[in-house]
Parts: sequence; C-alpha cells; structure tokens
Amino acid sequence: MLAHMSWNAQRTSPIPFFRNGRCRSKRVDAEEPVSKIPRLSDSANDTGYLSTSPASPVSAASPGTPASHQGLSRICQFLLLPVSDREGVHSALHINTGEEFVCKVFSLKHYQEKIRPHTIVPAHKNISQIKDIVLGDQKAYVFFEKDFGDMHTFVKGCKKLNETQASGLFRQIVSAVSHCHQSGVVLGDLKLRKFVFADEKRTHLKLESLEETHVLEGEDDSVSHKHGCPAYVSPEILNATSTYSGKQADVWSLGVMLYTLLVGRYPFHDADPSALFSKIRRGQYCIPESVSPKAKCLIRSLLRREPGERLTAAEILIHPWFQSFQDLESPGQESEAGDQTVPTFHLDEDETMALFC
Repeated sequence: MLAHMSWNAQRTSPIPFFRNGRCRSKRVDAEEPVSKIPRLSDSANDTGYLSTSPASPVSAASPGTPASHQGLSRICQFLLLPVSDREGVHSALHINTGEEFVCKVFSLKHYQEKIRPHTIVPAHKNISQIKDIVLGDQKAYVFFEKDFGDMHTFVKGCKKLNETQASGLFRQIVSAVSHCHQSGVVLGDLKLRKFVFADEKRTHLKLESLEETHVLEGEDDSVSHKHGCPAYVSPEILNATSTYSGKQADVWSLGVMLYTLLVGRYPFHDADPSALFSKIRRGQYCIPESVSPKAKCLIRSLLRREPGERLTAAEILIHPWFQSFQDLESPGQESEAGDQTVPTFHLDEDETMALFC
C-alpha cells in the first residue's frame, strides 16, 4: 500500500500530512521496472584531486531494491530513474503533469527523522524544499525540486573557477549555511556535492536537502558525530575525544570548498588516509599566487586550526572579498535574506581587511 501526501516545507510543527490516498499499484512498496538501464562505472570519492572531467556513473538502487530495478521504475504517478554520480538519488517525472523532481528514498521507520530539519528551517532561496511525499509499507519517497547537477561535478568539469564566478556561487553556499546555523541546524557532512544548481545556466545554487544535518537543542552547538568526507573534515573532529563545535566545523568545510573552487584541488590531499589526516591536523596548506589577496585572506580566516579563530558563517558574508564583486552579480544572486544583508562599514580597505586577516 502506498500513501500519497502533499507537503508544506514551511511548517514548523511535527511532520504534517494533509491528504491521504491510495495508488493503484500492483506491487506493494516496490518500484515497478519499466526498462533496464546498464550501470556505468562507480564514481570517484572525494579524498584526492578533482578529476579534469565530470564522471557519469549511475548510482546503485536504494537498499532493499532488487538489482533488476536499477533502471526506470514507477511509484504511483511518478517515473523514477537513478541520477548519475549521486548515490540514492532519482530523477522523477510526474506522469500526469510532466513536472520534474528529484526523489530520495528513505526507510519508512527513519524518514521523519531524516526530514525533520525541513520542518525547523524556514524556507530559503538557497535550500531545496520538499514538494511531495509518497509512503509505502517499508519506504518513503521524498520529492524535491528539480536540479541541474551538483557543484562537485561542475568544478571537475571547469577545473577551477575565476573569482568573479566563484564569489557569486560561494556567497549562495554561505548564505544557506548561515541560514541553517541561525535556525539551530548544523550541516555536518558539508561538501560541494551537497549543493546543486536550480537553473540550466548554473548560476543559482541550492543545498540539496537537510536529511544529514543535526538539530541543536538551545544555543549549544556541541556535536559528537564524526562521519563525513575525509577531504573536508576539520582538525578538531580528528582530535576530539568527546564533542566539538558543529558550526565551527562547518566553517572549516566552507574553507575547503572555497579553496577548491579557486585552486581546482583540495587544500589537503593524500591517497593514504593516515597521511591525509596528519596534514589536516597540522593545518598546513599552500595558496597559489594566482589567488587574489582578499581571497587568500578569506581562505585563511576559515582554515584555521583553532575553531574559535574562524569567522562565523554570518561574518563570512561581510568579508571584503564579496564586496569586490557585488556589482557584477546577477539580479538573481544579489539579494540575501533580510537578516543577512551586508552592513555598511565606514572603514578604509586596509582597516576592513585587518578585521579578518
């Protein structure tokens, strides 16, 4: 049996279900295969250099789905197809309306916990919203807004970005993270793959979802969770015996992301995980001379070994590096949420830079 619910992502009460219905499906909680799509190679992990061209693997089917169902399948009025290079993610097409979505499949027992942050974080233009949910006996199919690929694949194809392009995209990334932090949610496993494009021109970024985030209790942002992508992990996560600041760890990951956008590789990389973690603990990295002084300043303000010395996500948004490109941003990028408007400083450039570097 499948239940179909509409969803209002701006609700802050417990998980709401507004309408229930039944889908005339011959299978119970199983994807109906339409055709078979051959699997391609597995995607590369995030522990070394970015490759020079985008990979295009087809991800495996969700746990519990038979191998024969890895191609095109149907759930209620949706057709599903696995998305290249994004494990557990499907492209979805509404059969009746032709509208396209992204679908994530969760265990029915855990899906409310997975999507709970969406009920806590208010809507934001740089965070994908849940559009629909279909429930089966064992699985929950959660539908998000359609996207046009992720940032990791985009950067692999570009090798690296110029600072004008990087500033517009990175500002949107930081805006989403700052909004989550202000709403009491820590991202945790923060990396380029988590951000997807909302438009074909690839100028508008959104955080793909919030299911792997941590909801904070009160003002304390201490967390003990220690899984994530090795290239983005912060020194305190490697060294901590108990808890660490989730928000400050997110900021370290933002520093890794910015470095990668501008340089085309990770600041810390090694094929041997032990050697990689040793480099991260030391916090030693080299910024090429091709990177501008303001961009270097911002990177160094984020990739600090001591968590308390890093900027907050909100402070990143007022860094002088962004102000250098504000007039060049497209209309869709320039406005932020009201509580994140860049304030006016009555300081000369040297004084402003001194606040950060």
